[in-house]
Amino acid sequence: MSVSLHQQIRVGAYVAKQTLMGREKYPLVLFLEPLFRCNLACPGCGKIDYPAPILNKRLSAQECLDAVDECGAPVVAIPGGEPLIHKEIGEIVEGIVKRKKFVSLCTNALLLEKKLHLFKPSPFLFFSVHLDGLEEEHDRAVDQKGTFKIAVKAIKAAQDAGFQVNVNATIFDNMTAEQVADYLDFATDLGCNISISPGYAYERAEDKEHFLSREKTKNLFRDIFKIGKERGREWNLSHSSLFLNFLAGNEEYHCTPWGSPTRNVFGWQKPCYLLGEGYVSTFKELMETTEWDKYGTGKYEKCSNCMAHCGYEPTAAMDAVKHPFKMFRIPNMFKIKTEGPMAPEIDLSNARPAEDMHEELVEAEMSKIEAEKKSAKERAEAAA
Repeated sequence: MSVSLHQQIRVGAYVAKQTLMGREKYPLVLFLEPLFRCNLACPGCGKIDYPAPILNKRLSAQECLDAVDECGAPVVAIPGGEPLIHKEIGEIVEGIVKRKKFVSLCTNALLLEKKLHLFKPSPFLFFSVHLDGLEEEHDRAVDQKGTFKIAVKAIKAAQDAGFQVNVNATIFDNMTAEQVADYLDFATDLGCNISISPGYAYERAEDKEHFLSREKTKNLFRDIFKIGKERGREWNLSHSSLFLNFLAGNEEYHCTPWGSPTRNVFGWQKPCYLLGEGYVSTFKELMETTEWDKYGTGKYEKCSNCMAHCGYEPTAAMDAVKHPFKMFRIPNMFKIKTEGPMAPEIDLSNARPAEDMHEELVEAEMSKIEAEKKSAKERAEAAA
């Protein structure tokens, strides 16, 4: 795959150390969301459905760096919202790089050229630009024409300035295997590494019709990889071959939600980046108090169709450490089986019903914001 040897060695050593120490639950990637505010309103996104006072909240640079230290994961992804809106984003990234953590700064690239001067090229930093297909598919996915051209122009500017650039595609069921393969050709020729994942069915998303089921995901990715083999293309996919093998229906994996913990303006999010069902104040509390066995495909209705990389890439990484022979058997995409029976599907019949907790969590956060405003006002009046 296209992850640098430097990163493979450091992350592999980290995983091996955790395994030797007998730790069953440990983080691989910290999802650090310093804000929810975005300059786009993608219909497939459920991350921006909050009142303005919450969208206006920010984690400070110090809160972000404290979260990195508290968690200890070797990789930090900074999604959002749109992180480049954050006034301290340069300071946040610089602090994480100084800690020799690999930083994936996720962005829609609308502000990337304007903000490049805030960053310095480093083997520990890469921009992850949301590019959900070629021009027509991408502009439709973000519901704004012209964004594809802006993003591609910004990618080239970042590359010219010496930065590593990744593109991140979320796939929905309105894209054919041929369209996805054409996109992968384009992104590879552009010189980018590529992260790709089926979209998670956000309950608050405006467009709920185009999320992929697990069956559709497996068949789609088999067709995609089949096309890649026919074309003889070695795409720059930034995933382990075992995760890609899972997408093609050849692994019966369960997700590893603690592998990608999330810190955002609410706190540490239970249980994972894609599913907010409660918040705690510390990483230790997240790991020790989350009822992990209540979540995952086959256990919880909201998880039924999820095959996203944030939950299953950690599973693949841990599988590779426990069964290294698998990596030799499937070293790349060309060895992934695209015909014949698939691995058994997880039984969904006993999954507990979904709980709608969004309004309750928003109400609690709004009450907290109002209390903080009242306290600040009282302090100001006392000082006067």
